[in-house]
Amino acid sequence: MPFAIKTPILIFLIIFNFLPLALCASQVPCYFIFGDSGVDNGNNNQLNTDAKANYLPYGIDFPQGPTGRFTNGRTIVDIIGELLGFDSYIPPFATAQGTENIIKGVNYGSGAAGIRSESGEQQGDRISLDKQLINHNHTISHIAQLLGNESSTKNLLNKCLYLFEIGNNDYVNNYYRPEYYTTSDTYTTEEYATVLIQQYSQQLKTIYNYGARKVAIFGVGPIGCNPEEIARGTNGTSCVDYMNKAVDLFNDKLKLLVNELNNNLDGAKFLYINALDSDPSFHLNLGK
Repeated sequence: MPFAIKTPILIFLIIFNFLPLALCASQVPCYFIFGDSGVDNGNNNQLNTDAKANYLPYGIDFPQGPTGRFTNGRTIVDIIGELLGFDSYIPPFATAQGTENIIKGVNYGSGAAGIRSESGEQQGDRISLDKQLINHNHTISHIAQLLGNESSTKNLLNKCLYLFEIGNNDYVNNYYRPEYYTTSDTYTTEEYATVLIQQYSQQLKTIYNYGARKVAIFGVGPIGCNPEEIARGTNGTSCVDYMNKAVDLFNDKLKLLVNELNNNLDGAKFLYINALDSDPSFHLNLGK
Protein backbone atom coordinates (compact mmCIF):
# COMPACT_ATOMS: atom_id res chain seq x y z
CA MET A 1 0.00 0.00 0.00
CA PRO A 2 1.72 3.23 -1.17
CA PHE A 3 0.52 5.34 1.78
CA ALA A 4 2.18 2.98 4.24
CA ILE A 5 5.47 3.30 2.40
CA LYS A 6 5.36 7.04 1.98
CA THR A 7 4.27 8.08 5.46
CA PRO A 8 7.73 8.00 7.16
CA ILE A 9 9.18 9.96 4.25
CA LEU A 10 6.28 12.40 4.46
CA ILE A 11 7.05 13.08 8.11
CA PHE A 12 10.57 14.14 7.22
CA LEU A 13 9.44 16.23 4.26
CA ILE A 14 6.89 18.02 6.44
CA ILE A 15 9.61 18.86 8.95
CA PHE A 16 11.92 20.18 6.27
CA ASN A 17 9.10 22.20 4.73
CA PHE A 18 8.18 23.41 8.22
CA LEU A 19 10.81 26.14 8.05
CA PRO A 20 12.88 25.78 4.88
CA LEU A 21 15.29 28.53 5.87
CA ALA A 22 15.71 27.32 9.42
CA LEU A 23 16.55 23.65 8.98
CA CYS A 24 20.23 23.87 8.25
CA ALA A 25 23.30 23.62 10.44
CA SER A 26 23.74 27.38 10.81
CA GLN A 27 20.09 28.01 11.68
CA VAL A 28 19.23 25.06 13.94
CA PRO A 29 21.94 24.97 16.59
CA CYS A 30 19.96 22.80 18.99
CA TYR A 31 17.16 20.28 19.18
CA PHE A 32 14.99 19.65 22.25
CA ILE A 33 12.75 16.58 22.53
CA PHE A 34 9.76 15.97 24.82
CA GLY A 35 7.56 12.91 25.05
CA ASP A 36 7.06 9.29 26.04
CA SER A 37 8.53 5.90 25.09
CA GLY A 38 8.41 6.87 21.42
CA VAL A 39 11.33 9.23 22.02
CA ASP A 40 12.86 8.13 25.37
CA ASN A 41 16.55 7.31 24.92
CA GLY A 42 17.59 6.54 28.48
CA ASN A 43 15.84 8.82 30.94
CA ASN A 44 13.98 5.90 32.56
CA ASN A 45 17.04 3.67 33.00
CA GLN A 46 17.62 4.58 36.64
CA LEU A 47 13.98 5.04 37.61
CA ASN A 48 11.93 2.59 39.66
CA THR A 49 9.61 1.64 36.83
CA ASP A 50 8.47 -1.19 34.62
CA ALA A 51 8.71 1.22 31.69
CA LYS A 52 12.38 0.86 30.82
CA ALA A 53 14.19 -0.60 27.84
CA ASN A 54 17.88 -0.85 28.76
CA TYR A 55 18.08 -4.59 28.14
CA LEU A 56 17.92 -6.99 25.19
CA PRO A 57 16.22 -7.44 22.81
CA TYR A 58 15.83 -3.64 22.87
CA GLY A 59 18.73 -2.09 20.99
CA ILE A 60 19.67 -5.31 19.23
CA ASP A 61 20.25 -3.37 15.98
CA PHE A 62 21.62 -0.22 17.63
CA PRO A 63 25.43 0.27 17.55
CA GLN A 64 25.60 0.90 21.31
CA GLY A 65 23.18 -1.93 22.12
CA PRO A 66 20.40 -1.38 24.69
CA THR A 67 20.40 2.29 25.72
CA GLY A 68 16.88 2.81 26.98
CA ARG A 69 15.32 3.30 23.56
CA PHE A 70 12.04 1.41 23.24
CA THR A 71 13.00 -0.03 19.86
CA ASN A 72 15.46 -2.38 18.22
CA GLY A 73 17.40 0.51 16.68
CA ARG A 74 17.05 4.24 16.23
CA THR A 75 13.98 6.21 17.20
CA ILE A 76 12.30 8.65 14.87
CA VAL A 77 13.86 11.57 16.73
CA ASP A 78 17.30 10.02 16.21
CA ILE A 79 16.67 9.88 12.48
CA ILE A 80 15.36 13.44 12.39
CA GLY A 81 18.49 14.57 14.24
CA GLU A 82 20.65 12.92 11.60
CA LEU A 83 18.68 14.61 8.83
CA LEU A 84 19.14 17.94 10.59
CA GLY A 85 22.91 17.43 10.41
CA PHE A 86 23.74 16.69 14.05
CA ASP A 87 26.91 14.61 14.29
CA SER A 88 25.75 12.73 17.39
CA TYR A 89 22.46 11.71 18.98
CA ILE A 90 20.80 14.20 21.30
CA PRO A 91 21.59 12.96 24.84
CA PRO A 92 18.98 12.17 27.51
CA PHE A 93 18.52 14.70 30.29
CA ALA A 94 19.56 12.01 32.79
CA THR A 95 23.16 12.10 31.52
CA ALA A 96 23.34 15.53 29.86
CA GLN A 97 22.34 17.71 32.80
CA GLY A 98 25.26 19.68 34.15
CA THR A 99 27.39 19.20 31.03
CA GLU A 100 28.17 21.44 28.06
CA ASN A 101 26.42 18.95 25.76
CA ILE A 102 23.12 20.70 26.51
CA ILE A 103 24.08 23.49 24.10
CA LYS A 104 23.15 21.24 21.17
CA GLY A 105 19.99 19.92 22.75
CA VAL A 106 18.49 17.55 25.29
CA ASN A 107 16.03 14.66 25.11
CA TYR A 108 13.57 14.78 28.04
CA GLY A 109 11.35 11.89 26.86
CA SER A 110 10.23 9.31 29.40
CA GLY A 111 8.46 5.99 28.87
CA ALA A 112 4.91 5.93 30.31
CA ALA A 113 4.80 9.75 30.54
CA GLY A 114 1.69 11.68 29.65
CA ILE A 115 0.18 15.11 29.32
CA ARG A 116 -1.57 14.40 32.62
CA SER A 117 0.82 13.86 35.50
CA GLU A 118 -0.91 10.71 36.77
CA SER A 119 -0.83 8.89 33.43
CA GLY A 120 1.33 5.76 33.57
CA GLU A 121 1.48 5.83 37.35
CA GLN A 122 0.68 2.12 37.65
CA GLN A 123 3.95 1.33 35.86
CA GLY A 124 6.07 3.16 38.40
CA ASP A 125 8.18 6.30 38.20
CA ARG A 126 8.14 8.35 35.01
CA ILE A 127 8.78 11.94 34.03
CA SER A 128 5.49 13.61 33.11
CA LEU A 129 5.38 16.41 30.56
CA ASP A 130 5.03 18.98 33.34
CA LYS A 131 8.21 17.64 34.93
CA GLN A 132 9.97 17.57 31.55
CA LEU A 133 9.22 21.27 31.17
CA ILE A 134 10.66 21.91 34.63
CA ASN A 135 13.80 20.02 33.60
CA HIS A 136 14.02 22.13 30.47
CA ASN A 137 13.86 25.28 32.56
CA HIS A 138 16.86 23.98 34.52
CA THR A 139 18.63 23.41 31.20
CA ILE A 140 17.92 26.98 30.14
CA SER A 141 19.46 28.29 33.35
CA HIS A 142 22.59 26.23 32.71
CA ILE A 143 22.78 27.42 29.10
CA ALA A 144 22.58 31.01 30.35
CA GLN A 145 25.54 30.31 32.63
CA LEU A 146 27.51 28.83 29.74
CA LEU A 147 26.74 31.70 27.36
CA GLY A 148 27.10 34.39 29.99
CA ASN A 149 23.95 36.42 29.37
CA GLU A 150 20.21 36.10 28.82
CA SER A 151 20.11 37.78 25.41
CA SER A 152 22.47 35.21 23.88
CA THR A 153 20.45 32.44 25.48
CA LYS A 154 17.18 33.81 24.10
CA ASN A 155 18.70 34.18 20.65
CA LEU A 156 19.88 30.57 20.73
CA LEU A 157 16.57 29.14 21.96
CA ASN A 158 14.59 31.05 19.33
CA LYS A 159 16.53 29.20 16.61
CA CYS A 160 16.22 25.68 18.02
CA LEU A 161 13.81 22.96 16.96
CA TYR A 162 11.46 21.59 19.63
CA LEU A 163 9.64 18.29 19.12
CA PHE A 164 6.73 16.87 21.13
CA GLU A 165 5.51 13.27 20.91
CA ILE A 166 3.12 12.57 23.76
CA GLY A 167 -0.50 11.72 24.58
CA ASN A 168 -0.55 7.95 24.01
CA ASN A 169 -0.30 7.14 27.71
CA ASP A 170 -3.14 9.48 28.55
CA TYR A 171 -5.27 6.89 26.79
CA VAL A 172 -3.60 3.46 27.06
CA ASN A 173 -2.25 4.09 30.56
CA ASN A 174 -5.06 6.21 31.92
CA TYR A 175 -8.45 6.53 30.20
CA TYR A 176 -8.57 2.92 29.04
CA ARG A 177 -7.29 1.50 32.32
CA PRO A 178 -10.42 1.86 34.52
CA GLU A 179 -8.94 -0.57 37.03
CA TYR A 180 -6.43 2.18 37.92
CA TYR A 181 -8.03 5.49 36.88
CA THR A 182 -11.45 7.15 37.08
CA THR A 183 -11.12 9.36 33.99
CA SER A 184 -13.36 7.16 31.83
CA ASP A 185 -16.09 7.41 34.48
CA THR A 186 -15.60 11.16 34.80
CA TYR A 187 -15.42 12.15 31.12
CA THR A 188 -16.87 11.12 27.79
CA THR A 189 -14.24 10.69 25.07
CA GLU A 190 -15.17 14.13 23.72
CA GLU A 191 -14.83 15.73 27.15
CA TYR A 192 -11.57 13.95 27.85
CA ALA A 193 -10.06 15.13 24.57
CA THR A 194 -11.06 18.68 25.49
CA VAL A 195 -9.52 18.40 28.97
CA LEU A 196 -6.28 17.01 27.53
CA ILE A 197 -6.05 19.76 24.93
CA GLN A 198 -6.63 22.44 27.56
CA GLN A 199 -3.71 21.13 29.60
CA TYR A 200 -1.52 20.57 26.53
CA SER A 201 -2.25 24.12 25.43
CA GLN A 202 -0.84 25.50 28.67
CA GLN A 203 2.22 23.27 28.37
CA LEU A 204 2.92 24.40 24.81
CA LYS A 205 2.48 28.02 25.82
CA THR A 206 5.00 27.38 28.60
CA ILE A 207 7.61 26.17 26.11
CA TYR A 208 6.88 29.25 24.00
CA ASN A 209 7.43 31.47 27.04
CA TYR A 210 10.73 29.66 27.60
CA GLY A 211 11.87 30.82 24.16
CA ALA A 212 10.67 28.15 21.73
CA ARG A 213 9.50 29.42 18.35
CA LYS A 214 9.85 26.39 16.07
CA VAL A 215 7.79 23.51 17.46
CA ALA A 216 6.84 20.22 15.76
CA ILE A 217 4.02 18.27 17.43
CA PHE A 218 3.16 14.66 16.66
CA GLY A 219 -0.45 13.62 16.89
CA VAL A 220 -1.34 10.49 18.84
CA GLY A 221 -1.16 7.32 16.75
CA PRO A 222 -3.90 4.68 16.38
CA ILE A 223 -3.57 3.14 19.83
CA GLY A 224 -6.32 0.66 19.05
CA CYS A 225 -3.92 -1.10 16.71
CA ASN A 226 -1.34 -1.73 19.44
CA PRO A 227 -0.86 -5.49 20.00
CA GLU A 228 -1.71 -5.15 23.70
CA GLU A 229 -4.99 -3.41 22.94
CA ILE A 230 -5.90 -5.86 20.15
CA ALA A 231 -5.34 -8.72 22.60
CA ARG A 232 -8.12 -7.27 24.75
CA GLY A 233 -10.60 -7.88 21.94
CA THR A 234 -11.65 -6.13 18.73
CA ASN A 235 -15.18 -7.45 18.09
CA GLY A 236 -14.05 -8.92 14.79
CA THR A 237 -12.26 -5.86 13.41
CA SER A 238 -8.51 -5.61 12.85
CA CYS A 239 -8.09 -2.93 15.54
CA VAL A 240 -10.01 -1.59 18.54
CA ASP A 241 -12.06 0.97 16.66
CA TYR A 242 -13.50 2.85 19.63
CA MET A 243 -9.98 3.62 20.88
CA ASN A 244 -8.91 4.97 17.50
CA LYS A 245 -12.05 7.10 17.31
CA ALA A 246 -11.27 8.58 20.73
CA VAL A 247 -7.77 9.46 19.57
CA ASP A 248 -9.17 11.03 16.40
CA LEU A 249 -11.17 13.41 18.59
CA PHE A 250 -7.95 14.43 20.35
CA ASN A 251 -6.00 14.88 17.12
CA ASP A 252 -8.74 16.99 15.54
CA LYS A 253 -8.65 19.31 18.55
CA LEU A 254 -4.84 19.33 18.48
CA LYS A 255 -4.86 20.57 14.88
CA LEU A 256 -7.15 23.42 15.90
CA LEU A 257 -4.86 24.21 18.83
CA VAL A 258 -1.83 24.40 16.54
CA ASN A 259 -3.65 26.90 14.32
CA GLU A 260 -4.65 28.91 17.38
CA LEU A 261 -1.09 29.04 18.70
CA ASN A 262 0.25 30.14 15.32
CA ASN A 263 -2.35 32.89 15.09
CA ASN A 264 -2.00 34.21 18.64
CA LEU A 265 1.65 33.80 19.62
CA ASP A 266 4.04 36.29 18.06
CA GLY A 267 6.71 34.62 15.94
CA ALA A 268 5.39 31.13 16.69
CA LYS A 269 5.67 28.43 14.05
CA PHE A 270 3.98 25.30 15.35
CA LEU A 271 3.55 22.28 13.09
CA TYR A 272 1.17 19.35 13.52
CA ILE A 273 2.48 16.00 12.26
CA ASN A 274 0.13 13.08 11.63
CA ALA A 275 1.85 10.26 13.53
CA LEU A 276 0.16 7.42 11.64
CA ASP A 277 -3.08 7.04 9.76
CA SER A 278 -5.91 5.61 11.86
CA ASP A 279 -7.12 3.42 8.99
CA PRO A 280 -6.57 -0.19 10.21
CA SER A 281 -5.58 -1.24 6.67
CA PHE A 282 -2.44 0.85 7.11
CA HIS A 283 -1.17 -1.57 9.74
CA LEU A 284 -2.11 -4.63 7.71
CA ASN A 285 0.05 -3.40 4.84
CA LEU A 286 3.13 -2.16 6.66
CA GLY A 287 5.20 -5.14 5.51
CA LYS A 288 3.97 -5.15 1.91
